[in-house]
Amino acid sequence: MKLFTAEKFNFTGILKNQNQPPFKKTQHTFRKKMYSLFNHFSVAPLYSEIGMCSSAVVGNTNYTGDGGNRKYCIDKKPKLPENYTHETWQKLKEAVEAIQNSTSIKYNLEELYQAVENLCSHKISAKLYKQLRVVCEDHIKAQIDQFREYPFRVLFLKKIDKCWQDHCRQMIMIRSIFLFLDRTYVLQNSMLPSIWDMGLELFRFYIISDLKVQSKTIDGILLLIERERSGEAIDRSLLRSLLSMLSDLQIYQDSFEQRFLEETNRLYAAEGQRLMQEREVPEYLHHVNKRLEEEADRVITYLDQSTQKPLIATVEKQLLGEHLTATLQKGLNHLLDENRIQDLSLLYQLFSRVRGGVQVLLQHWIEYIKAFGSTIVINPEKDKTMVQELLDFKDKVDSIIDVCFMKNEKFVNAMKEAFETFINKRPNKPAELIAKYVDSKLRAGNKEATDEELEKMLDKIMIIFRFIYGKDVFEAFYKKDLAKRLLVGKSASVDAEKSMLSKLKHECGAAFTSKLEGMFKDMELSKDIMVQFKQYMQCQNIPGNIELTVNILTMGYWPTYVPMEVHLPPEMVRLQEIFKTFYLGKHSGRKLQWQSTLGHCVLKAEFKEGKKELQVSLFQTLVLLMFNEGEEFCLEEIKLATGIEDSELRRTLQSLACGKARVLTKTPKSKDVEDGDKFSCNDDFKHKLFRIKINQIQMKETVEEQASTTERVFQDRQYQIDAAIVRIMKMRKTLSHNLLVSEVYNQLKFPVKPADLKKRIESLIDRDYMERDKENPNQYNYVA
Repeated sequence: MKLFTAEKFNFTGILKNQNQPPFKKTQHTFRKKMYSLFNHFSVAPLYSEIGMCSSAVVGNTNYTGDGGNRKYCIDKKPKLPENYTHETWQKLKEAVEAIQNSTSIKYNLEELYQAVENLCSHKISAKLYKQLRVVCEDHIKAQIDQFREYPFRVLFLKKIDKCWQDHCRQMIMIRSIFLFLDRTYVLQNSMLPSIWDMGLELFRFYIISDLKVQSKTIDGILLLIERERSGEAIDRSLLRSLLSMLSDLQIYQDSFEQRFLEETNRLYAAEGQRLMQEREVPEYLHHVNKRLEEEADRVITYLDQSTQKPLIATVEKQLLGEHLTATLQKGLNHLLDENRIQDLSLLYQLFSRVRGGVQVLLQHWIEYIKAFGSTIVINPEKDKTMVQELLDFKDKVDSIIDVCFMKNEKFVNAMKEAFETFINKRPNKPAELIAKYVDSKLRAGNKEATDEELEKMLDKIMIIFRFIYGKDVFEAFYKKDLAKRLLVGKSASVDAEKSMLSKLKHECGAAFTSKLEGMFKDMELSKDIMVQFKQYMQCQNIPGNIELTVNILTMGYWPTYVPMEVHLPPEMVRLQEIFKTFYLGKHSGRKLQWQSTLGHCVLKAEFKEGKKELQVSLFQTLVLLMFNEGEEFCLEEIKLATGIEDSELRRTLQSLACGKARVLTKTPKSKDVEDGDKFSCNDDFKHKLFRIKINQIQMKETVEEQASTTERVFQDRQYQIDAAIVRIMKMRKTLSHNLLVSEVYNQLKFPVKPADLKKRIESLIDRDYMERDKENPNQYNYVA
C-alpha cells in the first residue's frame, strides 16, 4: 500500500509561506499556529522520514466511490519497528540539548514535531514526558554552581537575567517541538504541569529558590532601586526583566514585595522626619508630590501592578499621614495669609489621598477663619474698615474653596459656621456697621461703582448679613439711615434702594421690611399731596415768596425723632398753618407734628462777588436770616432769637463760620464755638459755584444717637421675648423652666442672655400671664 505524503507537503508549504520560522515566534503565536495545523490535518502519521520501511503494512483498506472520488477506511494502527522509540528519543534528546547549548539542530524541526506525534499516538506519552523533564532538570541543575560563588554586583544581576532569558527562549523552542505532547497527554492529566510550567518549576526550584542566589538577587534589585531613589541613573530594563522573572516564577510577593515595602517604609519614615525639620511647608509638599510621581512611574516601568496600592499607601503614610497636624501647624496659616493658591491646591490634593487628611485640614481651616475673623471684628480700632475687610476676607476664602478645595461642600459649610461664630463674638456692633456701610454705598455722591458693581456689592453684603444674629439692630440703623437718604434726597438710586429692600425681604421675610416699604410709600404719597397743595394754593390765591414742600411721615414706619421747638420766621409759620388747614381738611382725625430737625432750605444770598444760592438746614437758615436784621450777634443772642438747643446751635455756627464755605466770620478765630464768640456776615465770601451746599457739622452720633437706637432695639426685643413666652405657654399650658427656655431660644432670631430671659419670665408672672407651680417652683402654668 502506498503511503500518503500529501500531509507533509502541505505542512511544509504552510510554514514556508510565513516570513519567519514559527519557532522564532513567541510562545503564544507558535502554539496558535501549531494548533491550527494540527486541527487542519487528519490523515495517518508519517513514518517514511524517520526510517520506517516503505512497504510496511498499514492495514486492510477498502474504498468505495464514484468516478475519481475515493474514500479510504483504515482499520487499525501499524506497529512500531523495533528500537524506534529509543532511536527517536535519542534524536529528540540531541535536539533538546542542542537548544540548551545554543548549537545547531541536526534535524528538521518538522521531523522532530512529527516524531513526538508518532510516539504520543502509540501511548508512549508518559515516558516521553518524564524523559524530557529529566533532561531539562539536569541542564538547570548544572547552572546553579556558577551563581553561588559569584560576587554580589550588578554583573551578577545581569548574569541571572541572561540565564533567565536563555531559559525562556529554550523552553519556548522545546515546547514547540513537544507541542503535541503538551496538547494531548499533559492537557488530559490535570495533575501534570505543562511543559512551560515544568520549566518554570525547575528554574524556581534549582536556581531562584537557592538561598544565596535569591538573597543576592533581591538585595541587588533593592540596591538598584535605592540608588535610583537617591538620584542615580540605573538600568531600568534590567530591573523590569528581573522583576518580571520573579512574577512569572510566582515568588514576587513572598521574596521581593514584602522586603521592598519594608525598605520603602524605612526610607520614607526617616526622610519625612528629616525634611519636616529642614524644609518649609510649600517646599516639603512639592517634594512629597515628586516622590509620589516617582513611585507611580516605577510601577509603570518595572514593578508589578499589584505593588502599586501598598507602595503608594506606604509613601503617603510616611510622608503625609504621620505629619498631617505638624504640616498644618507649621505652614497653613502662612499659605492662607499670602493666598498661595497653587500651594494650597497641592496641599488639598495631597491631604485628600490620606485617610483623615481632609478632616484634619477642615478643622485647621475652621480655626484659621475664626482666628482671622475675630481680629477684624473684636478690635474697635478696625470699626471704620471692618465691613470692607469682612467682604475682602469672604471673597478670599470663597476663591480658595472654589480653586484649591475643589468646591468641597464640607469646606463651604465649615466656612459659614466659622463666619457665624466670629462675627457674633461682638454683639450688635457688626450689624450696626453693616447698616452704615450700606448707607455709604447707597448715598448720592458715591461714584465708586457702576450700577452693576453696586448690585454685586449689595449681594456680597447680604451674605455677611446672613451671619449676624442681631438682625433687628441692623434694621434699626438701616431704617434711620434710609430715612435720612429719603428725606434729604441723598439716595444715589431708587432702583438700588428697592433692590436692597427686595434682598432684605427675601432674606428675612415681609415682616422685616414692612416698615421700610412703608417709608417709600410715604414719600410717594407726599409727592401726590404736594401736587394737590400747590393747586390749593393757586385756587386760594395765597401770596408768598416761599415755596413750601412737606413730607408726611407715618410715625410707626419712621425712626423716632425728638421734636425740637424753634422760633420760625412769621412767613414760615403762616405757611405751616395754611398746609395744616389743607391737610386736616382732607384727613380728619390726624395729628401733624413738625420735625424741625429734618427741615432744609434754599436761601438766596448777595455778596460782593455776586448772588449765590445756599443749600442749608433749617437751623442754618434761622441763623443766617438773623443777619438781615443786624451786622453782628453773639452766641447768646443767636440762641435766644432762634430757640435752637445749645449743642445743636454750636454745631450749626461751626458749620457756617469754621467749615469750607465760611459765609459767617467768627471773632475770635478758632475751630470751636465758645461762649462769648461773635459772628458777622462775610461779605467777601467767594466760591466758584453758584449753588453751594453747606453741610451740617456731624457730631459723632455714636454716643447719644447710637445709644438711643440700641435702646429702642432692646425694648423691641423685650416685647418679642414676652410674646414668644406667652405663645409657648398658651399652647403647652404647663412647662418646666428648662424646656421653656429651650423653646424660646428656638423661636427668637436674636441672642438673649439667660439672665435677661429670666427677668422677662418674672415680669410676665408679675403681670399674671403665668404662674409658678405651687408644688414645683421650676415649673410654670399658663394663666388664661
